[in-house]
Amino acid sequence: MPELPEVEVVRRGLAAHVEGRRLATVELRGHRVARRHLPGPQDLAQRLEGRRVAAVRRRGKYLWWDLEDSVGLILHLGMSGQLLVEDAAAPDEKHLHGRFTFEDGGPELRFVDQRTFGGLALADLDDAGVPRSIAHIAPDPLEPAFDRAATIRRIKAKDSAVKRVLLDQTVVSGIGNIYADESLWRAQVHGERPASALTKPRIGALLDHATDVMTEALGQGGTSFDALYVNVNGASGYFDRSLAAYGQAGRPCRRCGTPIRREQFMNRSSFSCPRCQPRPRRVRAAGSA
Repeated sequence: MPELPEVEVVRRGLAAHVEGRRLATVELRGHRVARRHLPGPQDLAQRLEGRRVAAVRRRGKYLWWDLEDSVGLILHLGMSGQLLVEDAAAPDEKHLHGRFTFEDGGPELRFVDQRTFGGLALADLDDAGVPRSIAHIAPDPLEPAFDRAATIRRIKAKDSAVKRVLLDQTVVSGIGNIYADESLWRAQVHGERPASALTKPRIGALLDHATDVMTEALGQGGTSFDALYVNVNGASGYFDRSLAAYGQAGRPCRRCGTPIRREQFMNRSSFSCPRCQPRPRRVRAAGSA
């Protein structure tokens, strides 16, 4: 699933193509694309037509259009959602679920989703311009509202494994499995370490590493492991070539040469260096391998 850098790449591409443009027609195919809009896809399309896209915004992994009048359109990418800027004459994609045309007659925007986990939903915006339905999501490290000191305190107060806390979008948003593993590797911390056992300076360094690695990934167009994640022009990111931990099982650690290990964590895979990131004692005693 796309994480912060991938969603930000899409947001920037969308902003360049749709900000300031007014929607002419909206075509939604199938019910799943609007399943979060209870009146259905036809009602959603009618509500969108004629509206102006004032801005394209993001918090963490969430992307939305500010449609003015304190209304936003959340665009859920899910695991395979793509927002593609296309010439109107281009052939329809196989998994096309939404088409947006604009009054200026320029390129149209298409929502393509092979696995149909993504979709669209209208939401009221709060005073900060954030959809009320995601107001519980914490600011991410790349937005102005991010409070580093407050986030350190929230993490320090948690007794859960620190990787679990990093993945908790109500604590800090935007960090997913890939960038959590990369940040922990850079900080030389095992993901099973209790967050409360880390010092505040160590937590701060971990957050700084998360900020750095996501900024670097953003500069390389994000991380693409298959053809499903692309930007609005259909191009894939290439940060996967720079990953030091995630997906590197069996390869030598770039810092010490020890083979990277793969472990199960929260029904997903975690990758770390056995030497640079030793397991906490309580996990070793519990028989984890």
